[in-house]
Amino acid sequence: MSQLSPMMQQYHEAKEASGDALLLFRMGDFYELFYDDAKDAGRLLGITVTSRDKDKGAKAVPMAGFPHHQLDAYLAKILRCGRRAAVCEQMDAPNGKAAGEPKGIVRREVTRIVSAGTVTDDELLDPQASNYLVAVAYDGQAPKGDARPLVGLAWIDVSTGEFTATGIDERRLADELSRLDAAECLVAEGSDALLPPEASDRSAVTRRPAWSFGVQMAMESLRKHFGTQSLEGFGFDSTMHHDALALSAAGAILGYLHETQKSSLAHVDRLRPFQADSALQIDAATWRSLEVTHTLRDGRRDGALLGVIDRTVTGAGARRLADWLRRPLTSVASISQRQGAVAELVENPSLATTVREELRGVYDLQRLVARATTGRASPRDLASVGRTLGALPRIKAKLAGRQSERLARLEERIDLCADLREQLTAALVDDCPLSPREGGFLREGYSAELDEYRQLMAGGKQWMASYQAKIAAESDIPSIKVGFNKVFGYYLEVTHAHTGKVPADFIRKQTLKNAERYITPELKEYEEKVLSAEDRAFALEYDLFLQLREATAEAGKRLLATAEALAEIDVLASLAELARSRGYCRPEVVEEPVLDIEAGRHPVLDLTEPEGTFVPNGVSCCAAKWEVGSGKSEGAASDLNPPTSDFPLPTSVLLLTGPNMAGKSTYIRQTALITLMAQIGSFVPATRAVVGVADRLFARVGASDDVSRGQSTFMVEMTETARILNTATPRSLVILDEIGRGTSTYDGLSLAWAIVEHLHDVVGCRTLFATHYHELTQLEERLPGVGNLSVAVREHEGRVVFLHQIVPGPADKSYGIHVAQLAGVPRSVNERAEAILADLEQAQSERQPTTIAAKASGGLQMTLFETAEHPLLEEIRALDIDRLAPMDAFERLHAWRQRLLAER
Repeated sequence: MSQLSPMMQQYHEAKEASGDALLLFRMGDFYELFYDDAKDAGRLLGITVTSRDKDKGAKAVPMAGFPHHQLDAYLAKILRCGRRAAVCEQMDAPNGKAAGEPKGIVRREVTRIVSAGTVTDDELLDPQASNYLVAVAYDGQAPKGDARPLVGLAWIDVSTGEFTATGIDERRLADELSRLDAAECLVAEGSDALLPPEASDRSAVTRRPAWSFGVQMAMESLRKHFGTQSLEGFGFDSTMHHDALALSAAGAILGYLHETQKSSLAHVDRLRPFQADSALQIDAATWRSLEVTHTLRDGRRDGALLGVIDRTVTGAGARRLADWLRRPLTSVASISQRQGAVAELVENPSLATTVREELRGVYDLQRLVARATTGRASPRDLASVGRTLGALPRIKAKLAGRQSERLARLEERIDLCADLREQLTAALVDDCPLSPREGGFLREGYSAELDEYRQLMAGGKQWMASYQAKIAAESDIPSIKVGFNKVFGYYLEVTHAHTGKVPADFIRKQTLKNAERYITPELKEYEEKVLSAEDRAFALEYDLFLQLREATAEAGKRLLATAEALAEIDVLASLAELARSRGYCRPEVVEEPVLDIEAGRHPVLDLTEPEGTFVPNGVSCCAAKWEVGSGKSEGAASDLNPPTSDFPLPTSVLLLTGPNMAGKSTYIRQTALITLMAQIGSFVPATRAVVGVADRLFARVGASDDVSRGQSTFMVEMTETARILNTATPRSLVILDEIGRGTSTYDGLSLAWAIVEHLHDVVGCRTLFATHYHELTQLEERLPGVGNLSVAVREHEGRVVFLHQIVPGPADKSYGIHVAQLAGVPRSVNERAEAILADLEQAQSERQPTTIAAKASGGLQMTLFETAEHPLLEEIRALDIDRLAPMDAFERLHAWRQRLLAER
């Protein structure tokens, strides 16, 4: 280090503090990278790598850089490459050294380490999506008895300060991580191999020292940050194992943020506990299959449920709606509160319209407050806070006197922050710059001292002219002139002819051939003011800006509470606009696990398909049994609303048959999505709906494999099915599509049959099962809770017309060849397939069916196609056992066994 220049010594000290992050080292108007960082930057960012000569003949140092104003663009590239970046800034005054500061090397410090989960800059964030940093704390203790392994899970959106933690069953970790879709995941070194594979696929994984997940350290860090004696006030009991794990994960997040942000985290003002039972549980496979927030094909928001139902007008509202979809409610009372607010806005369109128009004028208060408290807010950010506060009185007035309990509470939570609004409005100009270093963002009249500096900067010539005229009149020297040079500054020049008239307070500075130059105390004082006016103006304006930013940060808690209220108001108004424009109904949400929907529509296809082309369909079913109060009761039709179909309740399993492309998958998906929408408090696309609260939602739809992990399509299907069968409860809603089709006919049919029996007999939950196995339709006659549905089809002149209408009863055939024709399969192939099908149907009609006994208790029989008879059977029939010697019998049995083994 002693051989390095002072600046490179600074670099190495900063690099040591930055770890594996790419160090962006500010040098004047550029950020520079050196050594291996420069090489990595050249490869990842596509910038030119040059070299910098070292002192004392050492080797040249690789070097790469980019202009300082392109920082955000390059940070985004670095994050997309899965790397972190450390920003090392010049810390001296905006225009060089302040007055009186010793000259020397510019002081530099790492001001922040930017990672995927810690960004707060608008340019690096999607305004409609949360940006979560999660931490997973694994349990070092072996579970006792029947207990399941637990993990601690905490997540935070640093850009808003929302901080949550929970302890969960390790089996649910993949589901929670899938719903959070985190940008970055923290895990202890050595534990990263335990993470679900999906976590590393979707998130940047950052390994942290194991001690950073220590429970005692976490609790001490959290108590210090929140300024509390304990964490019980937040709803955590550290003596409970699952809460201790949750706090361990939360403490790891807080420690990481203090290390990387190097600024105040005052906007993180509380830690919320998450109770899994308070939300509808949706596993990762279901989340993907139903395309709740992103489409399965290309991962886009557009085309998913969220993209279609989102009518919010603010970024915070869009994020809140997405959060509601991630955590649908299971409390009927809470759902009813939200519904009541939506209903009032639906019934009062002018109110909803006015509120939405006012909300269009507000800015993202959550993220603005976060930047203010972390010291990264710009003058433009503070002006946006002021304008948002200016809109609050009108929004609050519109919501005053509302009938719904939820809207009334939200109106109460809006804090006008009048003191801060007045301060920001009085201080900031309408069009503020992005950087406080640019100056010119404070209004005239806000600071008398700043106004004086600005007048000095703008009015120097005018003052000089006035001063020259005044001195000329007082001294009776008409030719006196005011001049300036870099050596002496401002001076008064008097020709030798008038030196006798020079006043006594003139101080001679220079003698010229034809004149003398003087200064006066007044001129010297003004010179100091003028020469330093610009520097002092910038410095003072920056200080005043810091005061405004601090005032905003101090009001952070009030502002965040208001921001949360505005976000929820936006969501409720958005759902009201959706319901009114699409003709949605308010569902009756009940405790009993019933599903009774009239003329239901798929919320996505109803909007994306041409107007009037989507065919509505109803559904009626309920669980075979459910828990009421503290006891358990069998479902009975008299306990529930009357059904809308021909099936008497309680029909718990609906078997849906019919051809491909007829709408089976659409029908079962729309039922699941309508249930999900109802449980976030939304109106739903139907003419009437009674929706019983589900505790879990399962969807096994579509085919997918996982080749990278050695799992075939069928293995993935069976794994997901196994999870449903093992974890579904009578209150769950299960939708299954084509289970068993990934294996042989007999295996698949047998599995599908047994799965239906298990769901009917053991689980007893609401189930919609779409299948091509027509043999399953016989279950309606054998199991009391099974009902058949099919998709109506009409044949006309050899062509098939799909009516997309769901009707009672089984389908008569699958129409697979017709679908192939519609898909564009060559005509010769279709004709050959029809001929083969005719041969197979003829052969089947000539055979005697083989029956296979199923469950002994039910005497159930399943009819399958008979296979060709084995030649050994004829030999056995022809055998005369009475004349067969024991030794001959043994030899024949041995020979037959060898033949069978050879055929395997």
